[in-house]
Amino acid sequence: MDKHEKQEIIDKVTTLLKEIPSSMDVVKEGGNRDRRFRYLATHMVEKAIQKDALIISENRKGIAILFKTSKKDNNIWKDLWTQLALVINVTGIKNAYRIIKTQDYIKKQRPQNSEYLYCWFWGILKDSRGADTQVGKEMKDEFYRRAKKYNLPLYAETRMKKNALVYQRFGFKLFHEWAHPSGDTMYFLRYDPPKKDQ
Repeated sequence: MDKHEKQEIIDKVTTLLKEIPSSMDVVKEGGNRDRRFRYLATHMVEKAIQKDALIISENRKGIAILFKTSKKDNNIWKDLWTQLALVINVTGIKNAYRIIKTQDYIKKQRPQNSEYLYCWFWGILKDSRGADTQVGKEMKDEFYRRAKKYNLPLYAETRMKKNALVYQRFGFKLFHEWAHPSGDTMYFLRYDPPKKDQ
């Protein structure tokens, strides 16, 4: 991916983050909030490229980050400098403790002793949205292709009910609902690939 292409993806992720309740909570209020969203988007895209987790639709209007991971990958010391940079440039110190507590609860809903796929981010630009659009279908097919390839369950969560319904229409099962500290309901979803012999 060249520099121009990467910048285009970062621009789109920045736009999409501004619509997502979880990122609205994470990014500190106040002056220069746009710069904070951009810093977060840059961090996410760079991490996705590094881990081969970036999925981009053919028309470049759908972007997802799908990690193959496990609990042992969540090592706080391994990413300490990155985490500190995010606190300074995105969340602010006041938000950090609340975010850590919330993330701890969310991570406990995922497998504790095995590998899984995790949809860290999935966004489609406004003019290409809808459960029946080509972009949504194309990205869903790529998620399922990877789940089948690795023979791993796929996990996602959202605080937007309409997104939870889209996931379910795509074959995910809702396995948990949580009264998020923000006052929203958080929906936890899982997709199991077909068994190998099917």
